[in-house]
Amino acid sequence: MIMAVQIDLKELSVRESERVEWKENVANISDVVETIAAFANDIANLGGGYVVCGAKEGKDEAGFQKLFLTGLVSSRLKELEGKVLSECREKVDPPIIPITAEIAIPENDNRILVFIVPATGHAHNYRSSGKDASTYYLRIGRETREARNALLHELLLRKQVIEPWDRRMNREAAIEDFDLVVFRDYLQQLGLWDSRKPVEDHFSFKEPLSSFVPPLTGKENMTDIIRPRNFALLLFGKSPTRFFPGAWSIFSTYPGKDRSAPMAQRIEIVGTVVEQAKQLLRLLETEAYTTVFDKTDRRPNQVKYPLRALQEAAINALVHRDYESDQPTRVTVFSDRIEFYSIGALPRIISPEKFKAGQASPYWRNQTLAYFFNKLKLAQGEGQGLATIFRTMAEEGCPAPIFEIGEEYLICTLLAHPRYTLFRERKEKTGVGKRGKRKSKSARARRK
Repeated sequence: MIMAVQIDLKELSVRESERVEWKENVANISDVVETIAAFANDIANLGGGYVVCGAKEGKDEAGFQKLFLTGLVSSRLKELEGKVLSECREKVDPPIIPITAEIAIPENDNRILVFIVPATGHAHNYRSSGKDASTYYLRIGRETREARNALLHELLLRKQVIEPWDRRMNREAAIEDFDLVVFRDYLQQLGLWDSRKPVEDHFSFKEPLSSFVPPLTGKENMTDIIRPRNFALLLFGKSPTRFFPGAWSIFSTYPGKDRSAPMAQRIEIVGTVVEQAKQLLRLLETEAYTTVFDKTDRRPNQVKYPLRALQEAAINALVHRDYESDQPTRVTVFSDRIEFYSIGALPRIISPEKFKAGQASPYWRNQTLAYFFNKLKLAQGEGQGLATIFRTMAEEGCPAPIFEIGEEYLICTLLAHPRYTLFRERKEKTGVGKRGKRKSKSARARRK
């Protein structure tokens, strides 16, 4: 579709690189269509993008950014436009109809061809000539890439092509895999238990327990078998690890600042995610209630860690992790810090910089788990957990949390209060508390 729009190429040249693709000579039509599909998929949530044909970015003699406008002759422009639009209609699913604009070049009779691609609510795949299968494309920085693994999964989730993992029916599980005692206990705590109904009736595939979560079960279309949903198995299952191998936790304690010590403590925690959360919180209370005081300092005594920060970090590691992985959640205590290792990449919709500063907008990987943990008063609501960690650490005088964001994991590190670190350093330097060190004069005299 040709549209009379005013496009300033100089303005486009200073926009986000994710939104503009410059192509001086279009040798391959597929390259253009792949980028158009990537802009329409809009994984970065920027609203779409532009494919500019007949121009390129470069630098002038002084090294400053400059646009080089070569343009396309009329016949080539019409040919290119026709082929690209044809591919977008016939080989992209669902089809895309980009807006096209022509920009005249004052220096010659050539013209610039611009494909304007708004973001859509669909996930578009493209099957180019010579390929056996259709492919989803994404715009990552200045590049157009195939969507694979976690990125493809996130795209399909965001476009609602597939249901979020926590809401899916588990086709290997049955009603018998629920722990009815645990189920009734939690529902009574939530105020959702109806004593007039048999316990089995609460597993209806039609009626949800709340308007904010789906029913605990679903019914298969072909067999009419009732199957539990994934989140229900994590919350109420007899043995969650039977269906999700990574649904367990490890709590480790090392006496020093690293893992080189010859001895350490390791506790393996299994059960429902709520049971794991409660046990982790009990273990972390010991660290929070450690108080270090300084007789030469008039300031109030300080705890090693604020309990609320430890609670939120542990709950976040459990609730927002990727349960499709077979790796467990890990909480590791060192002498000067505690590390909370959560499985799963940070969603692309969240800015890593804002996340590390505690300013990221709320986002729930597993919305149903977040809802139940909030109702059980085990987590903050409305995405306040991250902000709570920053606030409580600052109020106690502890350093700000440190985040390491990997491709398939996230580590939150909480550092001990500086007074405790100073105490440890003095203890190690003077030998106080070590056997055979710093004996009094009287003790030495008795030994003689």
